[in-house]
Amino acid sequence: MPLSAIGSIVCSILGSIQGDVSAHDLRIYGELEALAQYIARAKHEISTIRCDDIRTKHIPVASGELDAISSHLEEATGVILDACEQLEAVGRDLGGDAEARIAGVVTRVYEACSFQDITGQRIAKVIQTLKTIEARIDRLLALLGAELATGAEAPPPKQPDRPAPDASLLNGPQLAGAGNSQAEIDALLAAFG
Repeated sequence: MPLSAIGSIVCSILGSIQGDVSAHDLRIYGELEALAQYIARAKHEISTIRCDDIRTKHIPVASGELDAISSHLEEATGVILDACEQLEAVGRDLGGDAEARIAGVVTRVYEACSFQDITGQRIAKVIQTLKTIEARIDRLLALLGAELATGAEAPPPKQPDRPAPDASLLNGPQLAGAGNSQAEIDALLAAFG
């Protein structure tokens, strides 16, 4: 039974109380009224969360960022491993003590590259958590009604007391296809000239 129906039932019961009311009836009336107010507050608070924004905007953006991290890690690891192979070839050409020292350094780099696998596993766990949150939001919306998805406006996020210098410039790397193209950047620079 949806919570909106429970709220309607509670209001209906409250409206039907007539005549002589005992102390026991008053306690029940008070409990029912508190329950109706609690349901109304909960629905309002949930509507300010903007569940639909979380599901349609924030989770997909976070997933996209995590996918981009995985992609960049994979690319960087490939470049590092290729460079290590080239260093090993240089070491073989040099021979002797230089080859042994280069081989030792390259081995340490190979060992350090295990970060890529561990990081990938952790990112996969975060993505699974995001999917779990998304599924629970979907269930919450189904339970409380679609009107909560587009309900009241969320309060604006709390701003820091003093913004960081150039904070508006710190947008980080853009996802593929989300940033300005080289042609757009060239046209912007040409407009200054």
